[in-house]
Amino acid sequence: MTRFSLNGRDVEVSVPEGMPPLWVLRDELGMTGTKYGCGIAQCGACTVHLDGEAVRSCQIPAETLDGSKVVTIEGLGTPEALHPVQQAWIDKQVAQCGYCQSGQIMQAADLLKRNPNPGDQQIDDSMSGNLCRCGTYPRIREAIRAAASGDRSGPKLEEQEV
Repeated sequence: MTRFSLNGRDVEVSVPEGMPPLWVLRDELGMTGTKYGCGIAQCGACTVHLDGEAVRSCQIPAETLDGSKVVTIEGLGTPEALHPVQQAWIDKQVAQCGYCQSGQIMQAADLLKRNPNPGDQQIDDSMSGNLCRCGTYPRIREAIRAAASGDRSGPKLEEQEV
């Protein structure tokens, strides 16, 4: 039996030893915002916060969750009170297909917690393990800058990617 805090509530699951938290979260607990991308911790789609740090949930065993605090994209903010990174993603129109975005947002929130005012190189370094097949990297960087500064403006027409 594995017991941990999930998005602020205590949960208990009985799953096979070694099962990755990704599948515990999605299949056992219904947290489908955490996505399966590659299964080898190289794309970042499965990023969650484990005890306050961004981790890839596809590669660690579920038993490491025991006694820990896990936050998924569903627990980062609420529809009524979005996390600043979530709001910036909307304001800057980051998502295209959207598949990688929960992992991107979780990684960005972790970056801003550790460094509230990162420069472009720090953003690029922190986000380099999160892949976006749509190529929205410039908008991701802009959204992280906006979340850091509190900028709530949307993109200017001439700055929008086509």
